[in-house]
Amino acid sequence: MSPSTLISKPLSSLPTGLGIDAGGTATRWALATAGGEIVAEGEVAGLSAIQMANVEGSEMVRATLTQLASAISAAVTVADVASVAAVAAPQQVCAGMTGFDKGSGKANDVGAAIIDLMANAFALPANRISLGNDIDIAYVDIFAPGEGYLVYAGTGTVAAFMDASGELHRAGGRGHLIDDAGGGYWIARQALRHIWRLEDAHPGGSYDSPLAVEMFKLVGGSDWAASRNFVYGGSSRGDVGKLALAVAAAAATDPVALAILQAAGVELARLAMVMTQRYGSRPMALAGRAIELHPVIEQSFRAQLPIDTDLKVVVGQAHYAAARIAAKQAGQNI
Repeated sequence: MSPSTLISKPLSSLPTGLGIDAGGTATRWALATAGGEIVAEGEVAGLSAIQMANVEGSEMVRATLTQLASAISAAVTVADVASVAAVAAPQQVCAGMTGFDKGSGKANDVGAAIIDLMANAFALPANRISLGNDIDIAYVDIFAPGEGYLVYAGTGTVAAFMDASGELHRAGGRGHLIDDAGGGYWIARQALRHIWRLEDAHPGGSYDSPLAVEMFKLVGGSDWAASRNFVYGGSSRGDVGKLALAVAAAAATDPVALAILQAAGVELARLAMVMTQRYGSRPMALAGRAIELHPVIEQSFRAQLPIDTDLKVVVGQAHYAAARIAAKQAGQNI
Protein backbone atom coordinates (compact mmCIF):
# COMPACT_ATOMS: atom_id res chain seq x y z
CA MET A 1 0.00 0.00 0.00
CA SER A 2 1.22 3.50 -0.76
CA PRO A 3 1.56 5.93 2.17
CA SER A 4 -1.86 7.34 1.28
CA THR A 5 -4.51 6.27 -1.20
CA LEU A 6 -7.41 8.36 -2.46
CA ILE A 7 -10.48 6.32 -3.33
CA SER A 8 -12.35 7.85 -6.27
CA LYS A 9 -16.13 7.61 -5.80
CA PRO A 10 -19.05 10.04 -6.04
CA LEU A 11 -19.25 10.70 -2.31
CA SER A 12 -20.77 13.15 0.08
CA SER A 13 -17.96 15.03 1.79
CA LEU A 14 -19.15 16.20 5.20
CA PRO A 15 -18.66 15.31 7.92
CA THR A 16 -15.59 13.10 7.78
CA GLY A 17 -14.11 10.91 10.48
CA LEU A 18 -10.56 9.69 10.87
CA GLY A 19 -10.02 6.10 11.99
CA ILE A 20 -6.64 5.00 13.31
CA ASP A 21 -5.48 1.44 13.95
CA ALA A 22 -2.05 1.76 15.55
CA GLY A 23 0.02 -1.39 15.94
CA GLY A 24 3.64 -2.21 16.57
CA THR A 25 4.52 -2.63 12.89
CA ALA A 26 2.34 -0.02 11.18
CA THR A 27 -0.32 2.58 11.87
CA ARG A 28 -3.19 2.32 9.38
CA TRP A 29 -5.62 5.17 8.88
CA ALA A 30 -8.76 5.87 6.89
CA LEU A 31 -11.11 8.77 6.27
CA ALA A 32 -14.85 8.06 6.07
CA THR A 33 -17.84 10.18 5.19
CA ALA A 34 -21.06 10.36 7.18
CA GLY A 35 -22.48 7.73 4.83
CA GLY A 36 -19.78 5.27 5.90
CA GLU A 37 -17.83 5.35 2.65
CA ILE A 38 -14.03 5.33 2.78
CA VAL A 39 -12.53 8.21 0.81
CA ALA A 40 -8.84 7.87 1.66
CA GLU A 41 -6.52 5.54 3.52
CA GLY A 42 -2.86 4.87 4.13
CA GLU A 43 -0.28 3.82 6.65
CA VAL A 44 2.69 5.27 8.50
CA ALA A 45 5.12 3.89 11.07
CA GLY A 46 3.93 1.84 14.03
CA LEU A 47 2.76 3.38 17.30
CA SER A 48 2.37 2.06 20.81
CA ALA A 49 1.09 3.62 24.00
CA ILE A 50 4.05 1.98 25.74
CA GLN A 51 6.31 4.48 23.96
CA MET A 52 4.84 7.19 26.19
CA ALA A 53 6.81 5.80 29.15
CA ASN A 54 9.80 8.05 28.40
CA VAL A 55 10.66 11.32 26.67
CA GLU A 56 12.34 9.69 23.67
CA GLY A 57 9.35 7.44 23.04
CA SER A 58 6.92 10.33 23.43
CA GLU A 59 8.83 12.27 20.80
CA MET A 60 8.61 9.28 18.46
CA VAL A 61 4.83 9.22 18.95
CA ARG A 62 4.68 12.96 18.25
CA ALA A 63 6.77 12.56 15.07
CA THR A 64 4.64 9.68 13.79
CA LEU A 65 1.42 11.59 14.42
CA THR A 66 2.88 14.56 12.55
CA GLN A 67 3.70 12.24 9.65
CA LEU A 68 0.15 10.91 9.79
CA ALA A 69 -1.34 14.41 9.74
CA SER A 70 0.78 15.28 6.71
CA ALA A 71 -0.39 12.14 4.87
CA ILE A 72 -4.02 13.03 5.55
CA SER A 73 -3.49 16.62 4.43
CA ALA A 74 -1.89 15.38 1.21
CA ALA A 75 -4.84 13.07 0.51
CA VAL A 76 -7.32 15.90 1.06
CA THR A 77 -5.31 18.21 -1.21
CA VAL A 78 -5.12 15.61 -3.98
CA ALA A 79 -8.88 15.18 -3.82
CA ASP A 80 -9.43 18.91 -4.23
CA VAL A 81 -7.00 19.18 -7.13
CA ALA A 82 -8.37 16.11 -8.88
CA SER A 83 -11.95 17.27 -8.36
CA VAL A 84 -12.87 13.87 -6.97
CA ALA A 85 -15.57 14.49 -4.35
CA ALA A 86 -14.43 17.29 -2.06
CA VAL A 87 -12.79 15.54 0.88
CA ALA A 88 -12.76 17.58 4.07
CA ALA A 89 -10.22 17.28 6.85
CA PRO A 90 -11.53 15.07 9.66
CA GLN A 91 -13.76 16.58 12.31
CA GLN A 92 -13.61 13.56 14.62
CA VAL A 93 -11.00 10.90 15.42
CA CYS A 94 -11.50 7.35 16.65
CA ALA A 95 -8.17 5.70 17.45
CA GLY A 96 -7.21 2.26 18.67
CA MET A 97 -3.63 1.93 19.89
CA THR A 98 -1.71 -1.13 20.94
CA GLY A 99 -0.47 -1.05 24.51
CA PHE A 100 -3.25 1.23 25.72
CA ASP A 101 -5.90 0.18 28.21
CA LYS A 102 -8.42 2.50 29.76
CA GLY A 103 -8.18 2.62 33.51
CA SER A 104 -7.36 4.97 36.31
CA GLY A 105 -4.32 6.83 37.52
CA LYS A 106 -1.33 6.42 35.23
CA ALA A 107 -3.41 4.88 32.42
CA ASN A 108 -5.57 7.98 32.37
CA ASP A 109 -2.47 10.19 32.33
CA VAL A 110 -1.07 8.30 29.34
CA GLY A 111 -4.38 8.52 27.52
CA ALA A 112 -4.63 12.25 28.16
CA ALA A 113 -1.09 12.77 26.90
CA ILE A 114 -1.76 10.81 23.69
CA ILE A 115 -5.01 12.69 23.07
CA ASP A 116 -3.17 15.98 23.57
CA LEU A 117 -0.58 14.96 20.95
CA MET A 118 -3.35 13.95 18.54
CA ALA A 119 -5.24 17.19 19.15
CA ASN A 120 -2.13 19.18 18.24
CA ALA A 121 -1.34 17.05 15.19
CA PHE A 122 -4.87 17.14 13.76
CA ALA A 123 -5.80 20.66 14.94
CA LEU A 124 -8.85 19.39 16.80
CA PRO A 125 -10.13 19.92 20.32
CA ALA A 126 -9.49 17.02 22.68
CA ASN A 127 -13.21 16.26 22.96
CA ARG A 128 -13.23 15.36 19.26
CA ILE A 129 -10.81 12.48 19.84
CA SER A 130 -11.70 9.07 21.29
CA LEU A 131 -8.90 6.68 22.23
CA GLY A 132 -9.06 3.00 23.03
CA ASN A 133 -7.14 -0.20 22.55
CA ASP A 134 -6.53 -1.44 19.01
CA ILE A 135 -8.21 -4.75 19.87
CA ASP A 136 -11.47 -2.98 20.76
CA ILE A 137 -11.62 -1.60 17.23
CA ALA A 138 -10.52 -4.86 15.62
CA TYR A 139 -13.26 -6.76 17.44
CA VAL A 140 -16.16 -4.50 16.43
CA ASP A 141 -14.88 -4.61 12.84
CA ILE A 142 -15.59 -8.38 12.80
CA PHE A 143 -18.19 -9.22 15.47
CA ALA A 144 -21.14 -7.65 17.22
CA PRO A 145 -20.82 -7.60 21.03
CA GLY A 146 -21.44 -11.05 22.47
CA GLU A 147 -21.11 -12.78 19.10
CA GLY A 148 -17.73 -14.49 18.93
CA TYR A 149 -14.04 -14.68 19.73
CA LEU A 150 -11.30 -12.85 17.88
CA VAL A 151 -7.79 -14.29 17.82
CA TYR A 152 -5.47 -11.62 16.51
CA ALA A 153 -1.85 -12.12 15.49
CA GLY A 154 0.21 -9.15 14.42
CA THR A 155 3.55 -8.22 15.95
CA GLY A 156 1.99 -9.55 19.17
CA THR A 157 -0.99 -11.79 19.86
CA VAL A 158 -4.24 -11.63 21.80
CA ALA A 159 -7.66 -13.28 21.98
CA ALA A 160 -10.66 -11.08 22.67
CA PHE A 161 -14.35 -11.39 23.48
CA MET A 162 -16.62 -8.38 23.87
CA ASP A 163 -19.71 -9.34 25.83
CA ALA A 164 -23.21 -8.00 25.21
CA SER A 165 -22.63 -5.13 27.63
CA GLY A 166 -19.56 -3.98 25.67
CA GLU A 167 -16.95 -5.14 28.20
CA LEU A 168 -13.84 -6.60 26.54
CA HIS A 169 -12.37 -9.83 27.93
CA ARG A 170 -8.88 -10.87 26.84
CA ALA A 171 -6.43 -13.74 26.89
CA GLY A 172 -2.79 -13.28 26.03
CA GLY A 173 -1.58 -9.88 24.89
CA ARG A 174 1.12 -9.86 27.57
CA GLY A 175 3.81 -8.34 25.38
CA HIS A 176 6.90 -9.72 23.71
CA LEU A 177 9.00 -9.92 26.87
CA ILE A 178 6.52 -12.23 28.61
CA ASP A 179 4.65 -14.09 25.88
CA ASP A 180 2.89 -12.95 22.66
CA ALA A 181 3.49 -16.46 21.32
CA GLY A 182 2.44 -16.94 17.71
CA GLY A 183 2.95 -13.32 16.65
CA GLY A 184 5.53 -11.82 14.35
CA TYR A 185 8.01 -10.90 17.09
CA TRP A 186 7.78 -14.38 18.63
CA ILE A 187 8.29 -16.04 15.25
CA ALA A 188 11.36 -13.91 14.58
CA ARG A 189 12.76 -14.54 18.05
CA GLN A 190 12.31 -18.31 17.70
CA ALA A 191 14.20 -18.23 14.41
CA LEU A 192 17.06 -16.12 15.73
CA ARG A 193 17.32 -18.31 18.81
CA HIS A 194 17.59 -21.43 16.64
CA ILE A 195 20.22 -19.91 14.36
CA TRP A 196 22.49 -18.72 17.12
CA ARG A 197 22.13 -21.80 19.31
CA LEU A 198 23.09 -23.91 16.30
CA GLU A 199 26.03 -21.60 15.73
CA ASP A 200 27.13 -22.12 19.35
CA ALA A 201 27.18 -25.87 18.84
CA HIS A 202 28.60 -25.90 15.30
CA PRO A 203 30.41 -22.66 14.43
CA GLY A 204 29.69 -21.80 10.82
CA GLY A 205 27.14 -24.57 10.57
CA SER A 206 24.05 -22.39 10.44
CA TYR A 207 25.10 -19.83 7.88
CA ASP A 208 24.03 -21.78 4.81
CA SER A 209 20.60 -22.91 5.98
CA PRO A 210 17.71 -21.34 4.03
CA LEU A 211 16.39 -19.85 7.26
CA ALA A 212 19.69 -18.17 8.12
CA VAL A 213 20.20 -16.91 4.57
CA GLU A 214 16.77 -15.26 4.51
CA MET A 215 17.14 -13.91 8.04
CA PHE A 216 20.58 -12.41 7.41
CA LYS A 217 19.28 -10.61 4.31
CA LEU A 218 16.94 -8.61 6.52
CA VAL A 219 19.31 -8.26 9.47
CA GLY A 220 22.05 -6.88 7.24
CA GLY A 221 24.86 -9.35 7.85
CA SER A 222 25.69 -12.90 8.87
CA ASP A 223 27.87 -12.30 11.90
CA TRP A 224 26.62 -11.94 15.46
CA ALA A 225 27.38 -8.22 15.48
CA ALA A 226 24.80 -7.65 12.74
CA SER A 227 22.08 -9.57 14.59
CA ARG A 228 22.97 -7.92 17.90
CA ASN A 229 22.91 -4.43 16.41
CA PHE A 230 19.60 -5.08 14.67
CA VAL A 231 17.82 -6.46 17.71
CA TYR A 232 19.41 -4.42 20.48
CA GLY A 233 20.57 -1.32 18.63
CA GLY A 234 17.37 0.64 18.65
CA SER A 235 15.04 -1.41 16.47
CA SER A 236 11.41 -1.23 17.48
CA ARG A 237 9.31 -4.22 18.41
CA GLY A 238 7.69 -3.90 14.99
CA ASP A 239 11.06 -3.86 13.22
CA VAL A 240 12.03 -7.13 14.88
CA GLY A 241 8.61 -8.56 14.11
CA LYS A 242 9.17 -7.96 10.40
CA LEU A 243 11.93 -10.59 10.51
CA ALA A 244 9.09 -13.12 10.53
CA LEU A 245 8.94 -12.46 6.78
CA ALA A 246 12.29 -14.24 6.50
CA VAL A 247 10.91 -17.27 8.31
CA ALA A 248 8.00 -17.42 5.88
CA ALA A 249 10.34 -17.04 2.90
CA ALA A 250 12.43 -20.01 4.07
CA ALA A 251 9.55 -22.31 4.98
CA ALA A 252 9.35 -24.05 1.60
CA THR A 253 12.90 -25.41 1.89
CA ASP A 254 13.79 -25.23 5.58
CA PRO A 255 12.00 -27.64 7.96
CA VAL A 256 12.94 -25.55 11.00
CA ALA A 257 11.27 -22.46 9.54
CA LEU A 258 8.18 -24.49 8.71
CA ALA A 259 8.08 -25.94 12.23
CA ILE A 260 8.27 -22.47 13.77
CA LEU A 261 5.26 -21.34 11.73
CA GLN A 262 3.35 -24.50 12.65
CA ALA A 263 4.12 -23.84 16.31
CA ALA A 264 2.75 -20.31 15.89
CA GLY A 265 -0.58 -21.79 14.82
CA VAL A 266 -0.61 -24.07 17.87
CA GLU A 267 0.03 -21.12 20.18
CA LEU A 268 -2.78 -19.11 18.62
CA ALA A 269 -5.15 -22.07 18.99
CA ARG A 270 -4.30 -22.18 22.69
CA LEU A 271 -5.66 -18.65 23.04
CA ALA A 272 -8.82 -19.65 21.18
CA MET A 273 -9.42 -22.62 23.44
CA VAL A 274 -8.85 -20.54 26.56
CA MET A 275 -11.69 -18.25 25.49
CA THR A 276 -13.95 -21.24 24.82
CA GLN A 277 -13.19 -22.68 28.24
CA ARG A 278 -14.04 -19.38 29.89
CA TYR A 279 -17.14 -18.33 27.99
CA GLY A 280 -18.43 -21.34 26.06
CA SER A 281 -18.62 -22.24 22.40
CA ARG A 282 -18.96 -19.33 19.96
CA PRO A 283 -17.88 -18.53 16.40
CA MET A 284 -14.22 -17.61 16.02
CA ALA A 285 -12.28 -15.28 13.76
CA LEU A 286 -8.56 -15.47 13.07
CA ALA A 287 -7.07 -12.18 11.90
CA GLY A 288 -3.89 -10.12 11.74
CA ARG A 289 -0.92 -9.64 9.44
CA ALA A 290 0.99 -12.57 10.94
CA ILE A 291 -1.70 -14.95 9.65
CA GLU A 292 -0.84 -13.86 6.12
CA LEU A 293 2.79 -14.96 6.46
CA HIS A 294 2.18 -18.58 5.41
CA PRO A 295 -0.83 -20.93 5.00
CA VAL A 296 0.61 -23.39 7.52
CA ILE A 297 -0.22 -21.02 10.39
CA GLU A 298 -3.93 -21.22 9.64
CA GLN A 299 -3.70 -24.96 8.94
CA SER A 300 -1.99 -25.61 12.25
CA PHE A 301 -4.49 -23.38 14.06
CA ARG A 302 -7.47 -25.25 12.58
CA ALA A 303 -5.96 -28.64 13.41
CA GLN A 304 -5.98 -27.83 17.14
CA LEU A 305 -9.67 -26.88 17.28
CA PRO A 306 -12.75 -29.11 17.46
CA ILE A 307 -13.75 -30.17 13.96
CA ASP A 308 -17.13 -28.42 14.20
CA THR A 309 -15.65 -25.02 15.14
CA ASP A 310 -17.28 -22.12 13.30
CA LEU A 311 -14.13 -20.34 12.10
CA LYS A 312 -13.53 -17.57 9.62
CA VAL A 313 -10.17 -16.15 8.62
CA VAL A 314 -10.43 -12.46 7.86
CA VAL A 315 -8.30 -9.62 6.63
CA GLY A 316 -9.27 -7.13 9.29
CA GLN A 317 -9.93 -3.53 8.31
CA ALA A 318 -10.10 -2.04 11.78
CA HIS A 319 -9.11 1.41 10.51
CA TYR A 320 -12.23 1.34 8.32
CA ALA A 321 -14.43 0.50 11.29
CA ALA A 322 -12.81 3.25 13.37
CA ALA A 323 -13.27 5.79 10.56
CA ARG A 324 -16.97 4.99 10.28
CA ILE A 325 -17.40 5.31 14.04
CA ALA A 326 -15.63 8.68 13.95
CA ALA A 327 -17.72 9.90 11.00
CA LYS A 328 -20.92 8.96 12.81
CA GLN A 329 -19.74 10.82 15.91
CA ALA A 330 -18.83 13.84 13.77
CA GLY A 331 -22.32 13.90 12.32
CA GLN A 332 -23.82 13.89 15.79
CA ASN A 333 -21.66 16.85 16.80
CA ILE A 334 -22.69 19.11 13.92
